[in-house]
Amino acid sequence: MGTGKRGLISAAVTVVCAATVLVAAPGMAFAAPTPTPTPSASASSTPVTNAELEVIREKIDRLYHEAVAATDAYNAAEEKAKQQSAEIVDLANKIVQGQARLDDLKKRAGAAARAQYRSGGLPDEAQLMLSDDPQEFLDGAGRVLQGERATKALIQEMTRTQQDLKQYAKDASAQWKKLEANRKAKATAQKKIKKQIAAAEKLESELEKDEKKRLAELERQAAYEAQTAWLDTGILDDVQGKATAAGKKAVAYATAQIGKPYEWGAEGPKTYDCSGLTSQAWLAAGDVIPRTSQEQWKQLKSVDVKDMLPGDLIIYFDDASHVAMYIGDGAIVHAPRPGRTVTIAGAGSMPILGVVRPGA
Repeated sequence: MGTGKRGLISAAVTVVCAATVLVAAPGMAFAAPTPTPTPSASASSTPVTNAELEVIREKIDRLYHEAVAATDAYNAAEEKAKQQSAEIVDLANKIVQGQARLDDLKKRAGAAARAQYRSGGLPDEAQLMLSDDPQEFLDGAGRVLQGERATKALIQEMTRTQQDLKQYAKDASAQWKKLEANRKAKATAQKKIKKQIAAAEKLESELEKDEKKRLAELERQAAYEAQTAWLDTGILDDVQGKATAAGKKAVAYATAQIGKPYEWGAEGPKTYDCSGLTSQAWLAAGDVIPRTSQEQWKQLKSVDVKDMLPGDLIIYFDDASHVAMYIGDGAIVHAPRPGRTVTIAGAGSMPILGVVRPGA
């Protein structure tokens, strides 16, 4: 191995944190992986040991995990920006309608003022004494009183309309500020996503072809061991429930996407990220659920693992940064991470935070 690669691995050893497994086996994640091949030396480079490759695997997993977490932040900012844009449009429509109403009220108020001016402004007693027909005057006075009440109500409505317009303008200004903040949040998340993915890809690119094969085997080994340990707890012994009609539709949609590439921020139909897949699957089943894994975790009903049904969503990692759909028999379908495709894996191949159920 050249000094550059050896230095890179040494750096990875120094900075690596606790391992996180964000990988999926290319198929059902229950078959034991083949034995990890031993490193082979070449005349021109120093072989990378399995221990060193394990450090690299952990480093790559951490980078991709951070990219996926940033993707959730990006998706959340995107959803908020959409909502704020819609609210701004709604407020703009209210302002236009309110201004038209105010213009109409002003015209009516002006007409009332002109009519009062034409009456001469004499006191009612004087107009009664000068009238040739007192009854006609009294009838007219009643109409004037009604007119005065209507004018008062008109002025009150004008005042309310002006106050509404001021509030609409204030609300629109606040939404613009929030929209700008979320645009910045999106840009920050996007920058972090690209940075973490680029770092992971660079680390992988430093490996030789044989080393990449061994690295992939280590990933499968880690996923298999995690799944086996999860199953060995007996956690699925009492899981016997069958999918609901909606759950079956969601599973059918999600599994039909197997083989399609992961792309951060994507909701299909050609590419998906993890929560893009689950949200679209449940949309196909007739249920609108939150767009991000963190909001799915917060807003959907939590269920015990023993009550888990196909179609339920399993949330992973302490930060709820990944989500997959349970399809039964201890398996999930999910969009793992950049560079991978939608696939089936073991439900216990990653650290489980909890299970939630759409449509509950």
